[in-house]
Amino acid sequence: MAIQKEFVLRYRHDGHVRFQVPAQACQPAIAALISDKVSVLSGVQSVHLYRGQRKLSIRYDETICGFTSLATQLFRILAELERHGHFESKPLAEQAKKSVLGIKKRWKSTRIGGWFNQKYQAGKETVQAAKIIGKISTKGPKALFKDPEKATIDFLNDVLVLYLIKTHWTRITQEWLVKPIVHRYEWMAVFYMFFLLVRSRRPK
Repeated sequence: MAIQKEFVLRYRHDGHVRFQVPAQACQPAIAALISDKVSVLSGVQSVHLYRGQRKLSIRYDETICGFTSLATQLFRILAELERHGHFESKPLAEQAKKSVLGIKKRWKSTRIGGWFNQKYQAGKETVQAAKIIGKISTKGPKALFKDPEKATIDFLNDVLVLYLIKTHWTRITQEWLVKPIVHRYEWMAVFYMFFLLVRSRRPK
């Protein structure tokens, strides 16, 4: 269907017309295209496309460009944009996704957003490190009541290992795994740390 049929004339007075426009024309990029192309027409003085109200307001000099000529040129512009696929409606899910991504990008560019993003990444690294050492205090409350001292020491050991892995996680994934021979001493310290951790968990 021709997009021109959805541009409905709502107001006309000396040198001023206003059209009700469809939702497709209110997308930021398309609205800017329409405004730019109409504004360069001979006799046109101003063009405003109010996306929220879905209105296109055009002021023009009738001695240079009459209403019929203006409408003809406007519809020619709309037909050209339609031929190039500018009015093709995109899936709502895709539009919503792009909108959310744009908001996230702007949020991350702010100082507060950058701080929260940094903390979020640190939290993700903590979870990844936790998966490596397994669940903390897997014996549960029973071990605490049975031997509080050993349960407390085991818990603190788990916290220490978790903290060390979290602190060195970036270097582990980006340096130590890439060049294990170069960082052999670091890997020896890691294996020895896990040996002590497993050994402390063995029953007496």
